[in-house]
Amino acid sequence: MFLKSIHLRQFRNYQDQKVEFTAAKTILVGNNAQGKSNLLEAVELLATLRSHRMARDRDLVQEGEAIAQINASLERKSSISDLTLTLRRNGRRTVALNSEIVRRQMDFLGVLNAVEFSSLDLDLVRGGPEGRRSWLDTLLIQLEPVYAHILQQYNQVLRQRNAFLKQTQDSALSSQQSEQLAVWDAQLATNGTRVIRRRERALQRLAPIATNWHASISGSTEELQIKYAPNVPLGENYPQEVQQAFLEKIQQRAIAELRQGTTLVGPHRDEVELIINQTPARQYGSQGQQRTLVLALKLAELQLIEEVVGEPPLLLLDDVLAELDLYRQNQLLDTIQDRFQTIITTTHLGSFDSQWLNSSQILLVKAGEISLPNPLD
Repeated sequence: MFLKSIHLRQFRNYQDQKVEFTAAKTILVGNNAQGKSNLLEAVELLATLRSHRMARDRDLVQEGEAIAQINASLERKSSISDLTLTLRRNGRRTVALNSEIVRRQMDFLGVLNAVEFSSLDLDLVRGGPEGRRSWLDTLLIQLEPVYAHILQQYNQVLRQRNAFLKQTQDSALSSQQSEQLAVWDAQLATNGTRVIRRRERALQRLAPIATNWHASISGSTEELQIKYAPNVPLGENYPQEVQQAFLEKIQQRAIAELRQGTTLVGPHRDEVELIINQTPARQYGSQGQQRTLVLALKLAELQLIEEVVGEPPLLLLDDVLAELDLYRQNQLLDTIQDRFQTIITTTHLGSFDSQWLNSSQILLVKAGEISLPNPLD
């Protein structure tokens, strides 16, 4: 797939900016805080309807404006698609495909596929489980767009159940309240089981690919294992068994939940364990080794999405080359070649050899405006 153009209106620090992509590799050059990452964020939003930076829609709309819009033209093997995402400061976002409003988000997802790799991703290893869950969920949305709807349903039930537990915190439940809680329990178990089983299935496919990449980058000196550690026991992973285990665990934690006023059971408490040479990666080795792991995960994402959707996804590299040593930079750049359309942000061009620069489109980014470099510079 090839992103032909993107048009940003009142998005972040862009007032009205259109970019035409003319090469397989585009390098966005500029100082920090000029808008390079904002452009990548816009592409990511079209792919996943999620922001890597966990931003709320109101933060994406330019100050003093009511709406922001991202429009893009995408060429795939069989078609050209026009994608539009409209964000509102005080209201619901809307999406359109070929100028037709799309009512269900999952019908918009999966048209554009992209993998973002930014310096923030280094927290995948060092940070808490929430970041790893979010990373896995974002991948799953691209592999299986219906997952966005499943996750939304689960989170909605979770919010409602939490509100109920908060309301009844530290008090004895009436029979009516007990019946109401049982309804939330059943819905949480049903929706949570769908989330758990899909996460397990995705990691089973991703783990061997990531392990192979990790062995390649580390020269087979380290062995990577990725393990799914669900909050609810999987058993044989049949839906009925997972659901039953879910309900049993809710019963076990019932008193603690009522005392704390929050849900203690479910996939919102899952962990993805990253293990190098039998040791948890967050406790293991140097920053360089942790960066090798994250690079292996990102290359595995690219490969898995390509296998599932049948076309290579876009690769968005946000100021990440500066975080990698020369060896890992070369591993990444050699893998990319012209196989994936790649958009790279950087503050200077020193990381790239002349062959890369000659085959790339180079754009300057300054204060929310994108221009071609002056040939005399």
